[in-house]
Amino acid sequence: MGLIISKKASKKEIRKLSEHFDGYIKVVVDVEKKILAGGGDRHADDERILLDDGSKRDDLWGGGFDSETKEIDYNSIINLRPNDKNPSRDILSDKIRKKFADIIKKLLY
Repeated sequence: MGLIISKKASKKEIRKLSEHFDGYIKVVVDVEKKILAGGGDRHADDERILLDDGSKRDDLWGGGFDSETKEIDYNSIINLRPNDKNPSRDILSDKIRKKFADIIKKLLY
């Protein structure tokens, strides 16, 4: 079950988000609203939570966060957007990568 995180997550929330993958959290970040959803089985699950909450598809990017090492990755099938110059599962735009990482650091560190 995914959760929306809009302010710094508590230790309890981090544990809940990372339960499914033993310390790793799949996240979808709304780079405009500066919120994220995480803890789902698939990025699409967390994407759906944010879309249902009013986020726009163009603002959502997927990746992951290792709660132990604090490593961030930028890889998700939802990032495949050939028409938007992102023909990869990785976030290719440095600008979007920075926003993505900054939001994760603010909410999950």
